[in-house]
Amino acid sequence: MASNQYEVFAIKYAQLPRKARANFVDGDAHETSDMPLDYFVWVARNDQRTIVVDTGFSEATGIRRGRTITNPVEEGLNAIGVDPAAVHEVVISHMHYDHCGNENLFPAARYHLQDAEMEYATGRSMCHHGVAHAFEADDVARMVHRVFDGRVAFHDGDDALAPGISLHRLGGHTKGLQIVRVETANGPVVLASDASHFYAHFEQRRVFPVLYNLADVIEGYQTLTELAGAGRRIIPGHDPLVLDRYPAASEATAGWIARLDLNLD
Repeated sequence: MASNQYEVFAIKYAQLPRKARANFVDGDAHETSDMPLDYFVWVARNDQRTIVVDTGFSEATGIRRGRTITNPVEEGLNAIGVDPAAVHEVVISHMHYDHCGNENLFPAARYHLQDAEMEYATGRSMCHHGVAHAFEADDVARMVHRVFDGRVAFHDGDDALAPGISLHRLGGHTKGLQIVRVETANGPVVLASDASHFYAHFEQRRVFPVLYNLADVIEGYQTLTELAGAGRRIIPGHDPLVLDRYPAASEATAGWIARLDLNLD
């Protein structure tokens, strides 16, 4: 495999039952079909490097927030041969509780974060419960400690992380949300995280009802499409359909871990 191409995995670690109407700003009371949330972390790797995107939440956080952990994040990583203690680069798409928890899982890692996201998570916006409820104060405090320990790399907008991997700030869902574009042998994969929770969001130009700026969310859908190119491999952050549309990493991980870089034709 070329040094600028990667295998890419989506690892499900938790789930939440939910009705469709709860997943859209313009949700209608008649949208009563089930539309559950799956919770993922992602991995891009080749012979030169392994990069983890987001770190999930712990069992204690899941219990407190009523989310069911299906397989702890570390089990998913181990299932594809990744030792969390050996991971050196972690990208945090944004600092909501389900994307930056599991505080002790990556002891050797440097964390990549947008300037705007740290400002958002530690600034005046957190004075408002309607905003702050999606964050865990302990997770935010731990990120501050990592800054002082020299373990955070800040980015201001679009940036190259490694050959074949780039970061792109979209904002919208949070002030500093960033997505990750990964080159593979079959074209780019765009890890959208919560720039689009479900395929239905960017395909129908609808919006999940937790957000910082509505217009930025919708504008971001065009950026997702441009970055994905003709292959249109956009991976939403919480859609169970990801595990249906992409092949399992192995027979043992069916319905749990998907390979996002394989040729589907």
